[in-house]
Amino acid sequence: MQEDKVIAYVSRELKPYEKNYPTCDLELVAVVFALKMWRHYLYGVPCKIYTDHQSLVYIFTQKELNLRQQQSLELLKDYDLEIHYHLGKANVVLDALSRKNHHGLNTIIITQLDVSKDLKCLCAELMPHGQGRALLSLLEIQPSIIEEIKLHQRGNVRLQKIK
Repeated sequence: MQEDKVIAYVSRELKPYEKNYPTCDLELVAVVFALKMWRHYLYGVPCKIYTDHQSLVYIFTQKELNLRQQQSLELLKDYDLEIHYHLGKANVVLDALSRKNHHGLNTIIITQLDVSKDLKCLCAELMPHGQGRALLSLLEIQPSIIEEIKLHQRGNVRLQKIK
């Protein structure tokens, strides 16, 4: 961000071995990836990192770190950065790492009733998941405009002559 405006985004898919990492390490992997990607902008410039994972704030003062965290810490020390905690509930957009579920990548947890009402309009089936939540395992949306165009083309005499 510059002047409180987002200027760029970066993301990547988790590698197969990273899917087994604890959440703290996944957050650290994301920070390291972003720093490596934008290093030409960040070297020598003070920067702030905001995370909703509070233990990441204390990464510089922890006494015992695993090997992965030690390697990441070496890279973090090359930058002039501060890590700040930003309450997860304050984030409007859900962070996939901190809200990781154990049902697979194509599973969506729906918690708002308004969303489930909208999904009923789309003829999607919701299954109870417990404590006011619903589990939507797969949602396939197809545009109806293509079918409408095909239907109107069949009845168009002028178009049939051209065919």
